[in-house]
Amino acid sequence: MRGVVFTGGRELELMEFPDPTPGPHEVVVEMKASGMCGSDLHQYRRPKGQTRQATGFPQNPNPVIAGHEPCGVVAAVGSAVSEAEARVGQRVMVHHYQGCTQCNHCRSGWQQLCQEVPVKVYGSNSHGGHAQYLCVPANTMVPLPDELSFAAGAAVSCGSGTAYSALRRMRLSGNDTLAIFGQGPVGLAGTQFAKAMGARVIALDINPQRLERAKEFGADEVVDPGSNDPVAAIKDLTHGRYADCTLDTSSNPDARANAIRSTKVWGTMCFVGEGGDVHIEVSPMLLRRQLTLIGSWTFSNIIQAECATFCVERKIDVDALFTHKWKLEQADEAYKLFDKQSDGKGVFLM
Repeated sequence: MRGVVFTGGRELELMEFPDPTPGPHEVVVEMKASGMCGSDLHQYRRPKGQTRQATGFPQNPNPVIAGHEPCGVVAAVGSAVSEAEARVGQRVMVHHYQGCTQCNHCRSGWQQLCQEVPVKVYGSNSHGGHAQYLCVPANTMVPLPDELSFAAGAAVSCGSGTAYSALRRMRLSGNDTLAIFGQGPVGLAGTQFAKAMGARVIALDINPQRLERAKEFGADEVVDPGSNDPVAAIKDLTHGRYADCTLDTSSNPDARANAIRSTKVWGTMCFVGEGGDVHIEVSPMLLRRQLTLIGSWTFSNIIQAECATFCVERKIDVDALFTHKWKLEQADEAYKLFDKQSDGKGVFLM
């Protein structure tokens, strides 16, 4: 089979790999859809000659197939895999992490938080979904409801699932006004889900096309921070109260600081955008406003399944997130466009 490998310097290659065979506790998934996620760009953009960009996880010096939003059909199971774990022909998403499987974090579905062994991240330091097949442990399987497309399952497997998990962490309700900084694929999914939860949404982005998309996805108000003072705009739109909750998906230092400043007294602000930094004046921005500051990183396999069920029950059109659908052979063109960060979400369909 052929798989997409990031070779550094904004270049990639379709390399040949042997078709995988499952070990006793493993499953081979035939890929049907593999999403493109903003965090892929960290590896895509890394300097030429650098093995891998630091991710906080152990690095693999060998070529690694990209793609951490895998979704497909079980093609083969190992000898020790029970039917309760996975069965041939089953439609599945993949929770793209593997820890020790036995610690409290792993047993509660948060394998990425495992402190006992080096964590495998499929699509980063272990083979991911940008190929015809993916071999992973059976305990990473998350059933895909029949009502959702494979592309929707890929989105739930990282970008959309990340947005959903952050809103759950903030305990968002229909009483709340939520300001979302950044309307890329994760921010847009946040707008989608927050509206389905009944919240009022203020969407912020410097890209007019993304703001238009946010309106289509239900945003009640849109703000361009490049043309307006976002903190003043949110204060005005909330009659001086500021937002009950704010979410930063942009990783931009100014956006992060403005998200904190835009949050009301006793409010909650959540970071999900990876990388970068922010300067926080602790007393005026946090202490004297009794602010709750949350870092939310992806989701557990339980929340991933819950997100898929939420999409079915609330009739969320997850497929509307995708502006581009590609074949693996178009990977170079796909990532060159995605690297501009000016459009919507892309997915490879096999």
